[in-house]
Amino acid sequence: MFLRSGLLVEEKYVTAMGNLKALLGNTHLSGGSAAYLEAVYETYLQDPEAVSPEWRDYFEELKLAGGAHADVPHAPIRDQFRQAALHAGAAPDSRVLQQMAEHERKQVRVLQLINAYRFRGHQYANLSPLGIHERPHVPDLDLEYHNLADADLNLQFNTGSFLFGRKKASLKEILHALRATYCGTIGAEYMHITDTVQKRWIQERLEMRRSQPNFVAETKRRIFERITAAEGLERYLHSRYVGQKRFSLEGGEALIPMLDDMVQRAGKSGVEEVIVGMAHRGRLNVLVNILGKSPTNLFQEFEGKYDHDHLQGSGDVKYHKGFSSDIRTPGGPLHLVLAFNPSHLEIVSPVVEGSVRARQERRGAGANARVLPVLIHGDAAIAGQGVVMETMNMSQARGYATGGTVHIVVNNQVGFTTSNPLDARSTLYCTDVFKMVQAPIFHVNGDDPEAVVFVSQLALDYRNEFERDVVIDMVCYRRHGHNEADEPAVTQPQMYQRIRELPTLRQLHGERLTKEGMLKEGEVDAVAESYRDKLESGAIAARDVIENGKGNKHTVDWSRFHGTDWRHPVDTSLPQPVIKELTERLTQLPEGLELHPRVAKIIDDRRKMGAGALAMDWGFAETLAYAALLRENYAIRISGQDCGRGTFFHRHAVLHNQKEDAHYIPLQHLAEEQPQFRVIDSLLSEEAVLGFEYGYATAEPDTLVIWEAQFGDFANGAQVVIDQFISSGESKWGRLCGLVMFLPHGYEGQGPEHSSARLERYLQLCAEQNIQVCVPSTPAQMFHMLRRQALRPYRKPLVVMTPKSLLRHKLSTSSLEDISEGRFQPVIPEVEPIKPSGVRKVVLCSGKVYFDLYEARQAREADDVVILRVEQLYPFPVEELSVELKRYTRAREVVWCQEEPKNQGAWFSSKHHLEECLRTGQSLSYAGRDFSASPATGYFSLHVQQQAALVDQALS
Repeated sequence: MFLRSGLLVEEKYVTAMGNLKALLGNTHLSGGSAAYLEAVYETYLQDPEAVSPEWRDYFEELKLAGGAHADVPHAPIRDQFRQAALHAGAAPDSRVLQQMAEHERKQVRVLQLINAYRFRGHQYANLSPLGIHERPHVPDLDLEYHNLADADLNLQFNTGSFLFGRKKASLKEILHALRATYCGTIGAEYMHITDTVQKRWIQERLEMRRSQPNFVAETKRRIFERITAAEGLERYLHSRYVGQKRFSLEGGEALIPMLDDMVQRAGKSGVEEVIVGMAHRGRLNVLVNILGKSPTNLFQEFEGKYDHDHLQGSGDVKYHKGFSSDIRTPGGPLHLVLAFNPSHLEIVSPVVEGSVRARQERRGAGANARVLPVLIHGDAAIAGQGVVMETMNMSQARGYATGGTVHIVVNNQVGFTTSNPLDARSTLYCTDVFKMVQAPIFHVNGDDPEAVVFVSQLALDYRNEFERDVVIDMVCYRRHGHNEADEPAVTQPQMYQRIRELPTLRQLHGERLTKEGMLKEGEVDAVAESYRDKLESGAIAARDVIENGKGNKHTVDWSRFHGTDWRHPVDTSLPQPVIKELTERLTQLPEGLELHPRVAKIIDDRRKMGAGALAMDWGFAETLAYAALLRENYAIRISGQDCGRGTFFHRHAVLHNQKEDAHYIPLQHLAEEQPQFRVIDSLLSEEAVLGFEYGYATAEPDTLVIWEAQFGDFANGAQVVIDQFISSGESKWGRLCGLVMFLPHGYEGQGPEHSSARLERYLQLCAEQNIQVCVPSTPAQMFHMLRRQALRPYRKPLVVMTPKSLLRHKLSTSSLEDISEGRFQPVIPEVEPIKPSGVRKVVLCSGKVYFDLYEARQAREADDVVILRVEQLYPFPVEELSVELKRYTRAREVVWCQEEPKNQGAWFSSKHHLEECLRTGQSLSYAGRDFSASPATGYFSLHVQQQAALVDQALS
């Protein structure tokens, strides 16, 4: 019985035998005990808590002795128990012993039944208010499936780990408690979680209460009042603004009491800020009834009135707008924010997470508990949009975690207008995607508002306890179509026939409270009339709003960044003594750090660069820019795929020890009280990571926030973020953002997906000085551009076409003087001493092609051609370029040369700017690749041929 590797562990065997004899003696058994022992052992395997402490200790001793392991086949264990019974002196079998053994087998089956309800009870729960589909038959929940019968209902069994309130109960009582806990209007999915502590925590919260809320009268009345407010706003808008889109919350009104209670509970638990992201469904209701937006302002938006005094830019439709307010809670004032969101539904999710992360880091250690992200989803969107998975994949990643998010799914059971769940997903629930991060999922019937609030309390407490994501799937319906002008019965006739028959949630809950004596006769209608009077008077309809709130000590003052221009003067130079000091700190490495030989040479070269003994390269110029900003109290955050080292082996912000699993980040060790420098090798995502960094930058203007694409081409995976937020967020919503995008760009014969960052796309988005687009061609330009971005009181996104081969080009270097005495040049003049009077042609270009043109001109000794570099393509430096062109009075021909095909690159988007700079008599022409559907050729020999041709075309 106690064999391990074929050897008898004699001493432990003897001890265990003595214990077994005592146990059998205590039970007064006479007869062969093998069957009984086997049944007890099976019970122990299912749940150690289901057997007595004496048996539990005995089986633990067997483990120590090397015997009864869970992975040992049961047949040998049965033989071992028979031998053990003989050694213990047991007598032959008896009828009593057989009955006890059978009861123990049934005990095992009862434990299996309990686990079945924990695993699958949610499938039989009463979740849908519509009731148009029968609840499915779940065989695992049947007594027969576990070889139990009605005849066993009155037998007493150990309840095991099921929190019944006592250790033993009849099967009938256990079954009733299981159905109440797991098959009522709440269905819990949590058994997929591998962490036992988390599972036990959820079991305790559900099973001790049987998933039944027990609210005091005041809470119940508040829930009803908030339901009335939710319905009241929708009905008021429906009657006053007939046919206008508002994306009604009707059918999902329980969202309002849920959020109301969550905000109050969050404040009580120490949360200081709640940042909410949601799409358009129910958004107006949340704005008015939770955040306290003025009904009068909302009505003006419905009437199409334009606020000339406060609105600049395009503005946006009313159901995309954000809002913020301060709310009274038992724990003190809480700042509540609803993030702006376009119609791309789930794209707001990573933006909210980034904003939350910035706010948490502003507060310092332990701030996860003080800033809470809440994301509200639609059922079709959560299942259909890939950014959901990307965002969840960041939830526990070091550079992106926010201490857990409360996810709320407003599950209308229909997507858009016609989508059937069978067409919308391949999973049982729309929330199944959350299982990838082992988030517990609480499904709840939206027509049971008290259950909804109960679940929201459970979810918030779980998030605060474990700092992990949690999901509330509020199953409800949509009383109208996708919008109020839509006729949903055309495509969903059965569903909408049933919806027309349903009483509203206000009616249902009002009747319930009236029966319970919580409301008096007539009070249901009185509450509704009172709310309507508020709307008529324009009074704030939300509860506990602090009017004219002044924020808190963590509130950021953005006013200093408004109204400034990109030409705002700022000194970006760095004195040489400071360069020397920073170089010493950047290259002073701790003892025991053994670098890769190639990296060791880079660090040694940087020592020489800082001393002026070696020309400065891109990697060191960029690092020096970060060091200088940290010295001036600006934090740095840079993330992207492989950005710690740099895709092109140039940055080396993170130095890896070759002898052990350790690393060192020099930029984190410049001074004891320096701001944070964080460099993050991101997950393999563009869309969610860029959205996160945008959100971070909109909340933290004093941090230089950078996202680096592995190749600029890959940024098109984040095009929604670029179109809907980065390029238009200020125009639509007045949101300033200083985010920097590094997009490696340049034609080196690497094929269509490793050449072009699609410069033309960003230039097409340029208007009203919304973004900046730069193509630096030297390390010094990179240095000054980054410092300018942080030091100016100017916060606009900066899109940078960063180099690849130029990182090690012999001509693309800078001197100490370029750093200590220079500045960023939107246009770099001709660098050679060419007499202006002898120039017949001016070639304009940006980026890497300059060096091809320069070398070809030098080889040809063409001193009648000058080459000007336009380093900032937007806002276009008209003044600077005009001044340069005026110097060449005899030059009649001006050529724009680019590597990209003619329909791509800067040509078409910048042609009008170039023409504005020409002198009288000058003409503008194009030199470059011809029109192409693809960004670049995949054949290196053809690339070389094309490159030589465009250079020749420009210089000839």
